[in-house]
Amino acid sequence: MLVIVVVLIAILMIGVPIGVTFAISALLGGQLLDIPFASFASLSNQAVSSFSLLAIPLFILAGQIMNQGSIISQLIQLSEKLLKKIHGSLGYVTVLASAFLGAITGSSVATVSAIGSSIGHKMVEKGYDRGYTASLIAAAGLLGVFIPPSIPLILYGATVGASISDLFIASIVPGIVFVLAYLVLHRILLKKVYHPENASISEETKQLEKQAATESLGRTFLKTIPALIMPIIVLGGIYSGIFTPTEAAAVACVYGLVLAVVTKKIKFSNLFSPFKLAAISSAAILGIIAFSNLFNYMITLEQIPQLVSEAAMNLTDNKFLFLLLLILILFVVGMFMETNAAVLLMAVLLAPAAQTFEINPIHFGIILVTTIEIGLLTPPMAANVFVSAKVNKSSVLEMMPHTLKFLLVSIIVLLIVAFVPFLTTWFL
Repeated sequence: MLVIVVVLIAILMIGVPIGVTFAISALLGGQLLDIPFASFASLSNQAVSSFSLLAIPLFILAGQIMNQGSIISQLIQLSEKLLKKIHGSLGYVTVLASAFLGAITGSSVATVSAIGSSIGHKMVEKGYDRGYTASLIAAAGLLGVFIPPSIPLILYGATVGASISDLFIASIVPGIVFVLAYLVLHRILLKKVYHPENASISEETKQLEKQAATESLGRTFLKTIPALIMPIIVLGGIYSGIFTPTEAAAVACVYGLVLAVVTKKIKFSNLFSPFKLAAISSAAILGIIAFSNLFNYMITLEQIPQLVSEAAMNLTDNKFLFLLLLILILFVVGMFMETNAAVLLMAVLLAPAAQTFEINPIHFGIILVTTIEIGLLTPPMAANVFVSAKVNKSSVLEMMPHTLKFLLVSIIVLLIVAFVPFLTTWFL
């Protein structure tokens, strides 16, 4: 098994896609462990045949439809009108818009890309430091996963058999705490990173602001209501028990399509585009699920999770020390591995150990996903940082001093969530 793990790490280090890495490692492991080749097909098919996992492509599709239907610009316009009298309002708008978009897309990187392309240039023109702007958007992008629905939480629930609805409910309070923490940090840093006297607003932005100024707050709100209703339908349906998460995702797709067609935000000629983009994103995730299941099967066959659990018990019998060790391990994994793959692998490896220490599987799932997700702010992977740097025409070096502040705040909130289980289990 050690040979397989070494091969997995080596292939990852040279930049091979994570799904292909799992596939190669699984094929090698199958030969070493004498697993029939025919089992690979059935295991892969079994991994992606779960009804719960159908929610992933459906939520991605719903997000693509709403994204191409001008939902982001409407949300930003409404937020700007509500907060326009507050100093540094665009920073607050960025955090709140990211949280709302997260309730639609369930993806961190997608949130960074969408928000960055919509508001990043405007913040820089208004006098915000470019590195800070990119860092704020990168950190706020984490809310794409912290706010339900969340694709990594769906993966975790499907892997360990936890209720996805319960995971979504459990993530609400931590998500709100993260939002408040980022808003407070923005307020603290505002004097150093916001210099309105250096503003250089383009003619295009001036024209857009002039058009927006002619529209009343009430009219803007009315235009945004259909978009605001979508997460209410989805999350309300799940929490009230009307829908399962998968059914809620399907309802979101239908609602988004009807809304886009009725409001003419997406032309019939362009209707294929969101389906294409959703298919590409879904294929990548489902490929990781299929091939990681082969790897996880070998791990289970070799009783590695049990060995990890025994090792943890031998190391310490203190639940709080175990939680600290768990967070450290997951944080390092999140630095080097793609989020969805890391969730699938670590859930199998560490869930038995968490159970040994009597950690609620819902609480453990929130800790696992949150810690790995924070890794998106830390090199060498740092997906949110690299995407935000590209979209906002910044550099990682320019962003790092600001990103480290958001990283520190994120870790503090994570520790609060980890050591105050009530924040995630209040409804159980």
